[in-house]
Amino acid sequence: MEEDVHRIELFRNRLRTLIVVEPVLDLLDFVPDEDKQRIRATLTQKGDICAADALLDAVIRGPRPPGWFVGFVAALETAGCGHAAKYAANEPPSAALEAENDNCVRLINLLQLSLVQMKTRDVCHRCHDRGRLTDEDRQNILAELDNRGPISGARLLLRRIMRNEIGWFSDFLDILRETEHMGLVRELQGEPLADPGGKGLIPCFALALCTLCIQHFAHFSHYSRAFDKSLHVSPSDTLKECSKGPEGPDIVLHDYQMEVARPALDGNNIIVCLPTGSGKTRVAVYITKQHLDGRSSRGQPGKVVVLVNKVPLVDQHYSTEFGRFLKHRYKVERVSGNSQLKISFPEVIRKNDIIICTAQILENSFSSARGGHEDGIRLSDITLMVIDECHHTQKGGVYNNIMIRYLKQKHRNVQLQKEQKKPVNIPQILGLTASPGVGGARTQQKAEEHILRICANLDAVAIETKELGKEAKDPFKRIQSAAERKEDPFGDVIKGIMEEIHNHADLKPLCDPGTQNYEQWVVQKEQNAAKEENQKVRVCAEHLRQYNEALHQSNTIRMSDAFSFLNKFHAEELKKKYDPEAEESIQITDTERFLFALFKGKKEKLQDLAKHPEYENNSLTLLRETILKEFMGREEARGIIFTKTRLSAIALNQWISENKKFEACGVRASHLIGGGDQSVVKPMTSAEQKDILNKFRLGDINLLIATTVAEEGLDIKECNVVIRYGLVTNEIAMIQARGRGRAEDSSYTLVEMEGSGVAERESVNEYREKMMSRAIQRVQKLPRVKEFQMQAIMEDRVRTKKKQQKSMKTEHPSKVRFSCRQCCAAVCSGQDIAIIENMHHVNVTPQFRELFLVRENTSLQERLLDYEVNGVIACKKCGQRWGSMMLYGGIECPCLHIKNFVVTYNKKNKVFSKWNELAIRFPAFDYVEHCFYVP
Repeated sequence: MEEDVHRIELFRNRLRTLIVVEPVLDLLDFVPDEDKQRIRATLTQKGDICAADALLDAVIRGPRPPGWFVGFVAALETAGCGHAAKYAANEPPSAALEAENDNCVRLINLLQLSLVQMKTRDVCHRCHDRGRLTDEDRQNILAELDNRGPISGARLLLRRIMRNEIGWFSDFLDILRETEHMGLVRELQGEPLADPGGKGLIPCFALALCTLCIQHFAHFSHYSRAFDKSLHVSPSDTLKECSKGPEGPDIVLHDYQMEVARPALDGNNIIVCLPTGSGKTRVAVYITKQHLDGRSSRGQPGKVVVLVNKVPLVDQHYSTEFGRFLKHRYKVERVSGNSQLKISFPEVIRKNDIIICTAQILENSFSSARGGHEDGIRLSDITLMVIDECHHTQKGGVYNNIMIRYLKQKHRNVQLQKEQKKPVNIPQILGLTASPGVGGARTQQKAEEHILRICANLDAVAIETKELGKEAKDPFKRIQSAAERKEDPFGDVIKGIMEEIHNHADLKPLCDPGTQNYEQWVVQKEQNAAKEENQKVRVCAEHLRQYNEALHQSNTIRMSDAFSFLNKFHAEELKKKYDPEAEESIQITDTERFLFALFKGKKEKLQDLAKHPEYENNSLTLLRETILKEFMGREEARGIIFTKTRLSAIALNQWISENKKFEACGVRASHLIGGGDQSVVKPMTSAEQKDILNKFRLGDINLLIATTVAEEGLDIKECNVVIRYGLVTNEIAMIQARGRGRAEDSSYTLVEMEGSGVAERESVNEYREKMMSRAIQRVQKLPRVKEFQMQAIMEDRVRTKKKQQKSMKTEHPSKVRFSCRQCCAAVCSGQDIAIIENMHHVNVTPQFRELFLVRENTSLQERLLDYEVNGVIACKKCGQRWGSMMLYGGIECPCLHIKNFVVTYNKKNKVFSKWNELAIRFPAFDYVEHCFYVP
């Protein structure tokens, strides 16, 4: 049902011009009478198109009983709107036929002054005889003819005839011939008629174009070109030019943009490396247009896929770039994980010229094709692949997986040519990045190797960049360090708790609590304890990790936020120990009792200390001064604060909203976080992200507190304030974040705690940025023989990947066993597990169902999938979460998350964070077989 609604929305612009409202409305019995009255009033007051819009709204938003869609399509067909019915039933004409039909409609509108002089009554009867007008159409036209005259009747006939199925134009020409309207036929065919001034012959089509130029002055350049051609070429060629329709806004490139685009225009694979905000995507749009135009002129099909690595970028690239400039000329569609169209992705590929999608959707479709499924697509279906943020094409990511397929096919093509066989077509590759980085290189040579490796991964012959000079200004940069607190009683209490836990579990850390090194140490301890089935150390390590996070929070956000974090963690842990169905406690170990009692004993003291502002960290004070200074010192400020965690982004936003000083100086803040669900904090949906960004662009919000989700790609309106709050990662993130300060007189401020090492890492990143620039220049100046070195790197990468694939997924599932990560209870064998949609690992055996309980999942997100997530499953013995309960095809399927288990593999205990790390080939879920397990 939702797919039918989506299709109507998808083709809405077409449907509203093709529907004849009155007869269709009479046939729709599921539309309420009050809606019908409103639609008829709209028809009388505002005309056909507005009424058709209102009708579509009523169909989509009103009651939709079973069979409503079949009834809607049948109503269109019965009312003589067969062309509209084709679109509604997802059977639109080809792009060529659609363009030709649009041209015919345009011609009728252009020559209407001549056509209304026809013998309307005769033409009407012939159109009815040929089935191009219904009985009701004929009655309405003849009534209009009798009541308002022949011109009004002719106009109604023309409006109605143009809404027919494709093929109506040739029938209409025949009818005009039969009714002795040869002059009109010649005009519609573009044949020259005598000039009334007696000075020669002028194509009537050219005269019509003059009229069109006046009516549509915004597209004057397009129609004037067609006018020029009409004076020198055949009418059919002129018709073809006009059929392209007015284009969107002209794609105007700066000289530097054209310079970096030139190799791609010659068909080469390149990487375009330009700073954030300098128009990389605009370059890609221009290359896409030239690519499709060129293939069309040669009579070759063209297909462009634009890959992005974040869901919000799909809509962004569509609305601001590719759709804006090219949808008037080519069919442009976007698909992401939040779109229903992903189900019919191969069909979307076939029906459109430009497809913007997340990389994983394309990779999934490639995998389906390789598996022999009909719903997959192949690399050869694509002629140009644009890869946004292409520096991610490494380390086995989804971009890299796609390019490995490309490289394999390229190498196979070499062999096919040696065998004198036809090679398989592979697409041209265009990579886009603001910063390829240096990959952690410490020497200039390693930096160059990193750049070469990215070029090799993308099969790029060059990385094209340009020093923009005066065209781009870096924001003013400052580093502000906050002095350490003289007193930190809140932190001292937490450290005291951690020391007691160390003694209880006999742990001896080699680094201070509250640091990144401590975080790494305690994570490793937890993993080792899980493998060794040491429950005491494992649960202590998990609690120590939370206390360490609370220390970090107390040094960056408020103590009250850190306390709330700890309080929520312990509440959730206690909740795990209660089974609401059994109404009794789950097993609690002595160590867990110790840990719960330890926090309970210190809880009141921590809560009291969190209320003392004199103990707050100085970083927060420095941040407040920075924000107030920036917003009070500017006529209009717009800024972004980058912070490390989702929790800190939410807490900082709350802190700002509660501080009246910020409100007084005009700060209107909101947080922006990612959409993944691998966090204790509820993620943002893509719709929520889009809403926040729209408000930011409109100025309803002028300060974003964001995680790294805002660093790359997102088209965030020009900012003049960028603050990195205790957050420094690598040189790529530094360049991306700094690039958000695009407005004049913008500032880039790093706020750090004294002695934290953040300023030092920023200095290292600045040096690596210089290394990167030198490396790019060096790679650009290398002789062409360097391409062979890139080829060698590619071949080595392919060989490495092949070795990895041979070693992976070869063992039988019976070789592994799973046990609970917390209590070590045996759970199941690998042979009990099956896979749904190549990603969800489920166990539907009756034996397994006896081992877990189901709890409500309080942080569920709505997803457009063919399955539902109904809750979380947890160990009956200890309450440890194991995964989630899915509803797939009516069957409840417990879905296991491997990070919650210890895996016994080759007689050794191991822990994994992802299923693809486990070298086991699990069978596909057999729906029919498992139906027998349903009670």
